[in-house]
Amino acid sequence: MRYVFVVLAVVTGVAAFLYGGADDSPGLQLLGALLAGGAIAVGVRQVRRRPR
Repeated sequence: MRYVFVVLAVVTGVAAFLYGGADDSPGLQLLGALLAGGAIAVGVRQVRRRPR
């Protein structure tokens, strides 16, 4: 269930990045990249902290 939020955040970040590129908005591209990168970092952290 936790991974669903990570995937949604990555998808939203990528969509914002692409829309910012089409709209010529560097600020939206930056926010999209930060959102996607942060979500990937959180997802990796969740996988590494998972009990074995």
